[in-house]
Amino acid sequence: MCSKRSLLPFATLLVAAAVVACGEATPPDRAGITAPPSRPAASTTPLPQVVRELAAARGVVPLRRPPTVRPALVRLGQALAFDRILSGNKDIACTTCHLPAFATGDGRSLSVGEGATGLGPARVHPNGTFIPRNAPPLFNLGAMRHLFWDGRVQLDDQGKIVTPAGAQVTPAMQRVFEFGPVSALAMFPVTSRIEMRSGTGNELAAIADDDFQGIWSALMKRLGAIGEYRGLFEAAYPGTRFDDMTFAHASNAIGGFIVSTYSFGDTPWDRFLAGSDRALTMRQLEGAQTFLTLKCSECHTGATFSDEKFHNVAVAQLGPGEGNGVDGRDDFGRMNVTGLEEDRYRFRTTPLRNVELTGPYGHDGAVGSLRAFVEHYSESDAKLLAFDPTTLEPPLRLTVLANAPDILQRRDTLLDGVVLSPELVDKLMDYMSALTDDAARDLSRTVPVRVPSKLPVDRP
Repeated sequence: MCSKRSLLPFATLLVAAAVVACGEATPPDRAGITAPPSRPAASTTPLPQVVRELAAARGVVPLRRPPTVRPALVRLGQALAFDRILSGNKDIACTTCHLPAFATGDGRSLSVGEGATGLGPARVHPNGTFIPRNAPPLFNLGAMRHLFWDGRVQLDDQGKIVTPAGAQVTPAMQRVFEFGPVSALAMFPVTSRIEMRSGTGNELAAIADDDFQGIWSALMKRLGAIGEYRGLFEAAYPGTRFDDMTFAHASNAIGGFIVSTYSFGDTPWDRFLAGSDRALTMRQLEGAQTFLTLKCSECHTGATFSDEKFHNVAVAQLGPGEGNGVDGRDDFGRMNVTGLEEDRYRFRTTPLRNVELTGPYGHDGAVGSLRAFVEHYSESDAKLLAFDPTTLEPPLRLTVLANAPDILQRRDTLLDGVVLSPELVDKLMDYMSALTDDAARDLSRTVPVRVPSKLPVDRP
């Protein structure tokens, strides 16, 4: 399963040298490294050039500048993203689980949705209810083709946005989407009972689960009853009357806000790719070389460091699950979208930009620290079998399923034989520190002072 790309001759020599330096007595493949042919002497090529050429060979490229979003659309999208008016009982906003204070996540393994109180790790539900999956960050989503852990909102090969609502997202609604799949992102958490809509207590709860159009129309009715929102919508979409709009206009505005506000491409790594040899420290350079010669870069590739494919990396399954398995507490991942048995337990490759800020990690947040998640890839079969539930918050410790054999039977063969020494892990951690844009560290500026509904704005 090693990459068949032809790496540059001098780079292959440095790969072998890295293995020896890290004390690996096993063949290079054991460390997840594409074994190079033997050469008579080491290269004298400068390390920055080696790293740039390795990046090009692996397809790791700069992030494109995001499109300019008209300010009126950003203002509308920001208001909607932070306004609890979009939830059934008006008690949770989109950003309650995607808090700027927690790098657009919530700092916990599994999110806690509607009906709860508190924010981030302090959020609790009176019934102990969790959302089945970890809240993924919102960074650089305008550059992604597949959204959500299972890719259920995606851009197909014909350029059409495919969603769980099927034909209920009409051609007219598709034409509203300006930013690709991220424009459709907000259309679905509002339909989920455990995330935002609730099962009781409001007019949205009475609508059938599969009546997406009914839910979206009811939300537009709510928004249309607020004069300030009518003005914001019509300013964001000049020439279109609010009464002629659909929830696609609201979702597109939230997508525009995400693209405009949470796109970050000024990392030390980006400055290095742009030609600055001094943008990376020597440790980061050595870490980059290691990353680009390990199997890591076969999946974590491209501008976002995600191949946008789906893999089973042997993460423990915990929480309420997605209704799969004998008791409904399992999560079959991508299989729930495609129906293909081969996709069971596969989840989208995580993008790595700003990754040091976005823990916990995995589709269900099973691993708390970034270093522990990197270490997980070393002998991941053994890591899964030895998973310690006490590393989780107490309410989740008894929810870990005993399904490791089933997961390992389908584990991605790319992970076979991968062993990472502590020294290799150190190098990978050094590299990932170069993937953080300092502007993403403090996002308090993205929180509005107020929202048109006059409901409280979450600000931990």
